[in-house]
Amino acid sequence: MIKRQNPKHKHITSFQIIILGFLSVIILGSILLMLPVATRDGKGAVCSDALFTATSAVCVTGLVIHDTATYWSMFGQSVILFLIQIGGMGIVTVAVFSGRKIGLMQRSTMQEAVSAHHVGGIVRLTKFILKTSVCIELIGAALLLPAFIRDFGITKGLWYALFHSVSAFCNAGFDLIGIKEPFSSLTSYSSQPFFNFTVMALIIIGGIGFLTWEDINNNKLHFRKYRMQSKVILTVTGILIILPSLYFFFFEYQNLPLGERILTSLFQSVTPRTAGFNTTDLTSFSETGQMLIILLMVIGGSPGSTAGGMKTTTIAVLVSSALSVFRKKEDTHFFKRRISDDTVKSAATIFLLYIGLFISGGMIISRIENLPLLPSLFETASAIGTVGLSLGITSQLGIASQFILIILMFFGRVGGLTLIFAAMKGTGTNVTKYPQEKITVG
Repeated sequence: MIKRQNPKHKHITSFQIIILGFLSVIILGSILLMLPVATRDGKGAVCSDALFTATSAVCVTGLVIHDTATYWSMFGQSVILFLIQIGGMGIVTVAVFSGRKIGLMQRSTMQEAVSAHHVGGIVRLTKFILKTSVCIELIGAALLLPAFIRDFGITKGLWYALFHSVSAFCNAGFDLIGIKEPFSSLTSYSSQPFFNFTVMALIIIGGIGFLTWEDINNNKLHFRKYRMQSKVILTVTGILIILPSLYFFFFEYQNLPLGERILTSLFQSVTPRTAGFNTTDLTSFSETGQMLIILLMVIGGSPGSTAGGMKTTTIAVLVSSALSVFRKKEDTHFFKRRISDDTVKSAATIFLLYIGLFISGGMIISRIENLPLLPSLFETASAIGTVGLSLGITSQLGIASQFILIILMFFGRVGGLTLIFAAMKGTGTNVTKYPQEKITVG
């Protein structure tokens, strides 16, 4: 007997699998955080708080309603660390170690999750990503260990070193230093160079992208042999670290000693790209400084990394496209390589999505919470960039505003185009061409 295929059966795309994977882990995390054992008071978190925290952890954001160290128990903190690790690595990469045969559909899904260009070799690449990630996190924990053992003892020091290494590498921004002072982040370590540079290195390594790791691993320091994308990522990352740090050095930290001034300026330039730690009080910044951080948060990290945001390559493509218009050149290009028109269109679409959502979200929160616009925009930029920095208003927000931030965090981690492609039907091929007519812009 031959079974006929149901014509109504819908094929699940790789984009939909990624979205469902993130949603499933968020729901599971929310349930676990609602258990009485998850909080120090033994009552468990209310549904809205658990959902917000689970979303923030899975989307590696770091925005929190309750201080992580003082509100959550050891079990709750372990759940948060688990969610950070899964969210940072990407849901589908865990399938590599599931023991099952990896089919074409799973390979396609992993390709989308790590932003690889080809399906070929994707399983090998994903295994390399996971093994390298574990090694980096363990090395980071070992480097942070002396500082935490000194401050918290051996047992707690081991836990703190592992937690902050994973949180930094995954660009999550969750911390346990609130035991000293709630919501203080890493401010008590602002003058310790070794600690700061270790955290910054973890943030940068996690944020440059998995394909860039592979390039560096295969070609070492031979920059000319790198893929064009890796060259763009490393160049833009360097620019986005150096230029903001110069601004912070000359305009925001004039009263600090020279050594601490350099260290703090560098740290605050690195962390908005989407780590979420801070070593100084951001409310003391000028509005110009806060606006600069907002821009850095929206840009975010690089594709196929543990970071979120609009991505460094997106802003690079838009800038290069603008320069080609200024020079009256036909094509957009990097390092003597031409960029397709489809890529430019995608970059423009992503830019409009992120800017539109973060501004409209900030305006809505400002209106319904009766808050100044800049702190509200700071909050929404932090959410959609999956950063976690805040000017201290997160815990004051109502349910409606929290839900807006949840949507923005999910959008920022999964990616705007992933959500759109998951919702769209068909191939998108359009053979119809309408008559062309000019329109004046600018």
